[in-house]
Amino acid sequence: MSQKLRQDQILHILEKQGYVTVRYLVERLHYSSATINRDLNAMEALRLVKRSYGGVEIAKRGNLPALQERQFYMKKEKRRVAKAAAALIQNGDTVFLDGSTTVQYILPFLSEKKNLHVITNNMRLAIELGGYDMEVTCLGGRIAERPHVLAGEETVENAQHYRANKMFFSVDSVTLDGEIHSTYYLLYKTMLQNSDEAYFLTDKTKITQQMDKILCDFSKLSGVISDFEFPEATKSRYPNTKFIVAEE
Repeated sequence: MSQKLRQDQILHILEKQGYVTVRYLVERLHYSSATINRDLNAMEALRLVKRSYGGVEIAKRGNLPALQERQFYMKKEKRRVAKAAAALIQNGDTVFLDGSTTVQYILPFLSEKKNLHVITNNMRLAIELGGYDMEVTCLGGRIAERPHVLAGEETVENAQHYRANKMFFSVDSVTLDGEIHSTYYLLYKTMLQNSDEAYFLTDKTKITQQMDKILCDFSKLSGVISDFEFPEATKSRYPNTKFIVAEE
């Protein structure tokens, strides 16, 4: 089994158990303590877990890795999810693309689209899209997450001037019950209100048990695009929301 798959299994266990010992992971996954410890050290370097003597717990969402580190984590999953999202974009659409690392992966799938207008708070994405034959609007404001994600009052005020056919966004945490948390609450609220359709992109590492402040739940969305199946109980709770599992 690859290191990536082992790390995914460890994250899945920690999401359910909260805190476990290294010995528990060794017995559960049937790998040597040296292998498990190497995996945990790599995951701690990415701030995915927090180690203590003899044990490990999942890192709090406030301790997420820096943006430049996150964009290289779960690359295959993010690419699949972004590809499924791009398939929903039609020629002539106006779309909001947020500053998340997941949505960044949508860029190469837009090269064949015609007459698009992309609105984003991601300076890097705006610059790269500027090389394509499309209209690009970068929402101004202060840098909220270095080096290229904009947010704050000015960004929210600028977003109020635009309407979009579709919005695509991702956040740091979501519950299996369909509740979404975002640090940039006001910006996302504005973008949701000003979009005809809204699609949330996520992977299994973003699942959490609870959160302090809720942006919205899945009832406010047109669709949820993920690399895994949400439980049937969740899907039945939101009958008007489309659940799309990105194909490998």
